[in-house]
Amino acid sequence: MAEPTFFEALRWASIFLEQRQQEDAGRFLLLERQNWTSTQLLLRYREPMPAAIWHQFQADVQRFAKNEPAQYIVGHAPFYGHEFKVTTATLIPRSETEELVEWALNELPATPLKILDLGTGSGAIAVSLKLARPQWQVWASDISAAALTVAADNAHDLGAAINFRQSDVFTNLAVEKFDAIISNPPYIAPSERDVMDASVLAHEPATALFAAEAGLAIYRRILTDLPQHLTTNGQFFGEFGYHQRPALAKMVAELLPASQVKFRRDLAGHERMLQIKL
Repeated sequence: MAEPTFFEALRWASIFLEQRQQEDAGRFLLLERQNWTSTQLLLRYREPMPAAIWHQFQADVQRFAKNEPAQYIVGHAPFYGHEFKVTTATLIPRSETEELVEWALNELPATPLKILDLGTGSGAIAVSLKLARPQWQVWASDISAAALTVAADNAHDLGAAINFRQSDVFTNLAVEKFDAIISNPPYIAPSERDVMDASVLAHEPATALFAAEAGLAIYRRILTDLPQHLTTNGQFFGEFGYHQRPALAKMVAELLPASQVKFRRDLAGHERMLQIKL
């Protein structure tokens, strides 16, 4: 197809991906690559697509057809109203985690607080919190040095002052206490590999996805040391798998019997978040 219009190019992508039993990501790829809004694209629907954009678009669509996530192809992903750089060193931020951020912002006071994003990955949670509450002192930790590099780039690009620390859970945070800790830790059981998307398994970092003990090994480490790292009346907010609520509730009761626990459903109706008050 020589010099298609933008509309024709999107139609080509839709047919190409449908034939390969892939979702239609053409619109996302084009909008994100060009940094356009839907309205900007709509105004160009009948214009010929410049050759450079057409060649790039074809290459992007073909990569997506081979199970490469669209966010890694364009190099960034939207989260909580901001654009975050993502690489294969970090998970792709998900909309469910935006709900965790929103819950924490609604529950925590707007007064100056010391906050930790434990297992920050791309820095999406930490940066979003800092931008929403500039008066907070926000820390972000991760076991992966490569992930922290990406997170630091995002903090710099979005103008968020974050304290970064490389740490395996609390290992390198021994003397630090926080008013709130927020985490989207690895919580997928290795036995669930067979039901996961091929693109996730092939491209997203396994260390940020999987945990032993039916996916709750990292949660056990977090909960065990939580009292040593929260201030008086401190709070923890975490994301977990849609079927893990019973096992996680039992673990909290075992390790933190005096705590107050609240579970919350995501917009899809699944219990995916918890709040712990010590």
